[in-house]
Amino acid sequence: MQYTRLGRSGLKVSRLCLGTMNMGSKSWKPWIFDESESEPIIGHALDNGVNFIDLADFYSAGAGEEVVCNVLRKLAKRDELVITTKLGYPIGGGVNNGGHSRKHVFDAIEGSLSRMNTDYVDIYMLHYFDTETPIEETMQALDDVVRSGKARYIGVSTMYTWQFARILSVCEQNGWARPINMQLQWNAAYREEEREMIPFCMDQGVGVSVFSPLARGLLSCDMTSIRNQTDFFTHEMYNDASSRAVARSVASVAEGRGINAAQVAQAWVLGKTEVSSMLVGADNQSQFDSALAALETELDAEEIYEIERNYTPCDVINDYTAGKRIPRDPRPAQGRFAGMQSSVA
Repeated sequence: MQYTRLGRSGLKVSRLCLGTMNMGSKSWKPWIFDESESEPIIGHALDNGVNFIDLADFYSAGAGEEVVCNVLRKLAKRDELVITTKLGYPIGGGVNNGGHSRKHVFDAIEGSLSRMNTDYVDIYMLHYFDTETPIEETMQALDDVVRSGKARYIGVSTMYTWQFARILSVCEQNGWARPINMQLQWNAAYREEEREMIPFCMDQGVGVSVFSPLARGLLSCDMTSIRNQTDFFTHEMYNDASSRAVARSVASVAEGRGINAAQVAQAWVLGKTEVSSMLVGADNQSQFDSALAALETELDAEEIYEIERNYTPCDVINDYTAGKRIPRDPRPAQGRFAGMQSSVA
């Protein structure tokens, strides 16, 4: 396993982070693994050096935090782990049971710590940018959470760059705890964050952790999973000609190397020096092994061009832009990939 500091902080995390959205309760989604099914996957990640675990109170409406941490207590030492959880999306009733108000921040951290059966979380993260709550209210509340010892650091996820700039500015002006991590969606089929957010994070010394490196299964060339057959977000995000062309190029590179497409797609992400850690939401041990192999896979210039040539701009994917994708057309192949036709449809 490789380890790196998260941004300018002193916190060291594994370059592979175990994503746990698929762990918790099947009553939430049909593709969720229960505790007994999750334990072998978590154990395999830990055995291979993963110390970074990603949670959210939203996953399985709280059951995800409970299930994953039950397993972690059996298999690992708390002080050797970096556990993050997120707040924001409602998981129960009541008009205040969601968002980033001071009330909900404090209610949410207490709920998460109780379900996780731990005294603190290493990184407490905003799941999105709450446009209805003054950012000063949210960030002061998070600073108080850190000062109380219930979180070591704070982080953020999935927002516009200008929104993140507001957060950092408010923290600087008031001397409040500053986010050390931005969690965002980045893969060969979705690269809009390269335009502003990622350069901004590099300039500000904020670590970047990446989710959905396989574009929800598109880049592994496997769209037959239960999740992708029941989750309309996959169709909404990646059902366009450009995304499918990227998948064919990934498959072409994989065929040339004699490895699986997932490994190539993950190697593309991990090859970006801006990436601190890549989330791996594995359904089995072999899928996690693909990500491990990707850590040691260095793509050459022609392979990178072949993967990237199909990409054209699209609308940003976040909570505010659903259903606003624009038509996209790929660029022609070059080099040894010109005229090459992948067997993948």
